[in-house]
Amino acid sequence: MNVVRFMVENRTQLVEQTLEHLWLVGVSTVFAMLIGIPLGIVIAHRPRLNKPVLASVNIIQTIPGLALFAFLLPVRWLGARADRLAILALALYALLPIIRNTYTGICGVDPAVLEAGRGMGLTQSQLLFQVELPLAVSVILSGVRVAVVISVGLATIAAAIGAGGLGEFIFRGLSMVDNRVILAGAIPAAILALLADVGVGWLERHLRTR
Repeated sequence: MNVVRFMVENRTQLVEQTLEHLWLVGVSTVFAMLIGIPLGIVIAHRPRLNKPVLASVNIIQTIPGLALFAFLLPVRWLGARADRLAILALALYALLPIIRNTYTGICGVDPAVLEAGRGMGLTQSQLLFQVELPLAVSVILSGVRVAVVISVGLATIAAAIGAGGLGEFIFRGLSMVDNRVILAGAIPAAILALLADVGVGWLERHLRTR
């Protein structure tokens, strides 16, 4: 009850931090999709690039969140704005599931379907947009789903560099040794992750059915 009371008393700030959290996750996910989906398509059509690209994004995943923020801080145009740095870091972390699932989805298209498309006179770009991507979209969205859930959790660390978000409550609670403040940030972050998982999962299932 103390946690609920604290959240109600600080609801204005809680809403502001939640919106900041959503902003960081939303923008970083969009950037990750704009980079990751084309990269996944490229490595699906050019297998020799598969290992270098996937190895690179795998290495990024092994870097701890705070360490990655520290690596990016010296970059002048990033370090001047904490939100830019946080968005870039979150986008880098979100690349692996998006690239991997895009690659898997494109490679999983039945070759007989592609041959039928070529027999109908479709060009390579028409095959991509009219056959491969529509058939792979549910697998791609599965990667986006994982990326969003990861980003919601990692975005709490962004508060350590002053980028805002629900991590502000968590870090403040840790410094005050106050569980109410910690939970005021952790509970909404967990709810956001669950909602994102359910929402993107519903869209994924809906497109697979279609």
